[in-house]
Amino acid sequence: MTFYQELQLSSTGSKQLIKNTTDKKEKRRHILIYNFKVYLVMVFCVAVVSLYSKFIGNDNSVVGVTVLLAVLVLRQADFGIRTTHGLASIAGIYAILMAGPRLANMVSPVPAFFVNVVCIMLLMILGCHNVIMYNHSTFVLGYLLLFGYDVSGHAYILRMEGLLVGMILCMIIFYKNQKNRPYRRKFSHLFQEFNIHSARSRWYIKLTFIVSSAMLIMSLLGLPRAMWAGIACMSVCLPFTNDCVARSGKRWMFNIVGCLLFIVLYTVLPKSMYAYIGIIGGIGVGYSAGYSWQTVFNTFGALSIASGLFGMPYAVALRIGANLFGSVYTVLCNKLFDKAHAYFHSTDLKTTLS
Repeated sequence: MTFYQELQLSSTGSKQLIKNTTDKKEKRRHILIYNFKVYLVMVFCVAVVSLYSKFIGNDNSVVGVTVLLAVLVLRQADFGIRTTHGLASIAGIYAILMAGPRLANMVSPVPAFFVNVVCIMLLMILGCHNVIMYNHSTFVLGYLLLFGYDVSGHAYILRMEGLLVGMILCMIIFYKNQKNRPYRRKFSHLFQEFNIHSARSRWYIKLTFIVSSAMLIMSLLGLPRAMWAGIACMSVCLPFTNDCVARSGKRWMFNIVGCLLFIVLYTVLPKSMYAYIGIIGGIGVGYSAGYSWQTVFNTFGALSIASGLFGMPYAVALRIGANLFGSVYTVLCNKLFDKAHAYFHSTDLKTTLS
């Protein structure tokens, strides 16, 4: 395996390669490449976010995160349709990211719920037809981040410009890497194949409703960072219901672990080092092969920002509460959806037989 090929491996792939290598010299080489990759990705991420912050303002650093995640995913993922038609999906996704979060923040919680339902459903249809690619986690996450870190006025115009640049960049990278995909499906098939009786479409509906309603509940309670609950729901609401329970437990338990580690860092480090806690979390994510520890280290960046706004104790309590609520709420809603579907399916079957 070449140096470049090893750089393309995931953390899981790199760790497996290191584990399976018996030659000590080769093992050291794989370990060095793995460490180099982690810090290379970290430097690249910091550079992209810093550039966005410099040109469109610190309030819009989340745009850099959103674009960066999309670029990293679209290097390898596709939409299950012709590549040229996939460009239309990218355009649609970015149009939603530009307009949806701002519109949802301009209205009260109940109308915002309906805006979120429409936008998240469209993101699912446009970006996750090929379910195994798991694209929704990138695009819905980007939507929720933009919703949570909203701006207005001139900052919003700059945000739109930043997203437009990101869209063009994603289109170029996507077309370059995916142009030889032999798909026959067209853009129109994304909508034509939507069917509430299919497992994929029911998953779209479940995730859309659960994420949107969780944020509605947080907003009606007057709690900030409603998108934390939405992100937890999105992360737990997997295509297969049986997987949700295990994912839910990992989400809230390891979120608590992340909060405890954050408290230790926040207490031990001097205030001048607080800005680097998010970077420490990013490095930790790079070394994490599994969902559990990725959850732990993803906590650092979110709490670094929230602690500056609300104070560390309230930020930690809010983070734990939002993730616990989102995890449990997703499991309960999933079970209710499945029971409702089974009931109506049996009723339709009885009607057909009679």
